[in-house]
Amino acid sequence: MRILPFTIILLIVTACGISTTKPTAFEEARRLMHSDPASALSKLNDVDVSELEDSATIAQWALLYSEALAVNRMSTPNDTIINIAIDYYRRHNHTDELRKASRLKALSQSSDETDALATALYLQKEKEFFLYKERTKRELYMFCGCVILLIAAGIIVWMRQRMKLQSLQNEALIAEASGLKSRIDASRGDVGRLETKLRQLLDNRFTLIDSLCQTYYESQGTKTERKAIVDKVKSEIESVRTDSFDKMEQTINDCYDNILVKVKENYPGIKKEDYQLLLYLTCRLSTRTISLLLGESVGVIYKRKSRLKFRLKESVEMLCPDIMTFF
Repeated sequence: MRILPFTIILLIVTACGISTTKPTAFEEARRLMHSDPASALSKLNDVDVSELEDSATIAQWALLYSEALAVNRMSTPNDTIINIAIDYYRRHNHTDELRKASRLKALSQSSDETDALATALYLQKEKEFFLYKERTKRELYMFCGCVILLIAAGIIVWMRQRMKLQSLQNEALIAEASGLKSRIDASRGDVGRLETKLRQLLDNRFTLIDSLCQTYYESQGTKTERKAIVDKVKSEIESVRTDSFDKMEQTINDCYDNILVKVKENYPGIKKEDYQLLLYLTCRLSTRTISLLLGESVGVIYKRKSRLKFRLKESVEMLCPDIMTFF
């Protein structure tokens, strides 16, 4: 970024160096061309061709200088200067100036009079022209270099902005990955709790099976076998109905992201009996099992399930859509 101000200053200096101010000496020489041709030629000799600003000014000077030589009846050692004007006006299709330059070239070739001083000045002007060409070439290289520097600076700025944007994107991805890791860690914690709850449920189930088997073994071969088993089952059912309700509720909330808490928050008017039915439904108990736990017939449980589903659909489905999957 620090190179940009220097590049802009360099371009300004270059632009000032190639400005197109027309020398006032040309007008003075043109005015004196026929009244005082020697003074006109002197004026044109005083012009430093190497310091002229553009090819149009050079061509104008070359045409006036050749005209002054012709008016003063002086021959030229070569056609270099008049050819400057001819080449320029031919390229730019300036018919009148081209015709005049061609006529002056013919006059310079037909003149036999030579002047050592005029020849030396002519060669000096020719040398100044070559210096002008070298200067314009340097300025062209300088201008191209400035353009290249500007392009390079633009590319660097663009790449830095792109790298900055990429860095921001990477930071966003890292933040997203960090958030995902946190969610995964939280999910692992939930899974761990779920595994613990499942292990507890399995332990309770195995304990129940073991207890029933023990009762069956002790009662085997007696008349009270069936009655003892039935009494044991009824006892376990009553235990689930009374003692295990809170544990089942906590297990469901842990495993399903506090789904029962959300139902209570969004449907505070739910009846106690309907909440018990909902709890057993979320535990994936069968309709027959629920009927035993609630002490109602299977038909009544079906009807209550239908009514409860309708109420929850109206009140909490939009906020807790997962609840409908248990029906």
